[in-house]
Amino acid sequence: MTHTLDPAMLAKAETLTEALPYLQRYAGKTFVVKYGGHAMGDPELARDFAEDVVLLKAVGINPVVVHGGGPQIGAMLKKLGVESRFIDGLRVTDKETAAVAEMVLSGSINKELVGWIAAAGGKALGISGKDAGLVTARKVTRTSKDPDSNIESVVDLGFVGEPARVDTTILETTCAAGMIPVIAPIGAGEDGHTYNINADTMAGAIAAALGAARLFLLTDVSGVLDKQGALLTDLTPARIAELQADGTISGGMIPKLETCVHAVEAGCEAAVVLDGRVPHAMLLEIFTSRGAGTLIRA
Repeated sequence: MTHTLDPAMLAKAETLTEALPYLQRYAGKTFVVKYGGHAMGDPELARDFAEDVVLLKAVGINPVVVHGGGPQIGAMLKKLGVESRFIDGLRVTDKETAAVAEMVLSGSINKELVGWIAAAGGKALGISGKDAGLVTARKVTRTSKDPDSNIESVVDLGFVGEPARVDTTILETTCAAGMIPVIAPIGAGEDGHTYNINADTMAGAIAAALGAARLFLLTDVSGVLDKQGALLTDLTPARIAELQADGTISGGMIPKLETCVHAVEAGCEAAVVLDGRVPHAMLLEIFTSRGAGTLIRA
């Protein structure tokens, strides 16, 4: 008697065997994932993302999630009639804006993500950088050059911060207890004020402090593209500097790659920029030989 094998079942088994060496390599390691962009606004992609994170935890990897929320903050400010000002792409954050940002990030977005992970069968703990002294922030200052006089002046962005110190105790405790930390990018300064922190920057600082095996920045592009629009799969800090100098890397990709370079130079094994709009992009990147984004190593 012959058994006819279902090709789909066979393909599933082959996928699992292809993943085996990667599962063995990453068991017990930490992955820091920055979740943002359009993937956040799409319930189907949010469900996929939550399932991926729960799967990582189930196979012995410790995922740590940092989320953004710029568009949601903008929508809430508009709803409340609060005017937003931007300097060099950064939102000027006064006390009122900072309070709204914290409400949206630590409140609705954070708990929604915790809910998605719970629905996928995981246990998530929603926190912000303020909890247990996770991230101590310092105020960000920017300089602006007057095009006529060429004189530089310091620009006050209000309550916009960057990570000055990271204490990973709460993350290690949460991961060891079988839970997935979900972090809102808010931190307290030594001056007692609350600061809004760029989510990419926050994820990079946390990945470096944890010595993570991977930092994933989920974005709205497939990764870093060359001038012909082809995906560049492997980059080093030196190559990134060359591509920035010749204009291949420009705009919003520059700060993302700066975050990746800082992270890998400060203790994270590698960083990946990949498209959060592709279902299960993170699993394709980790568990297949082909990968799915741009990998940056020191």
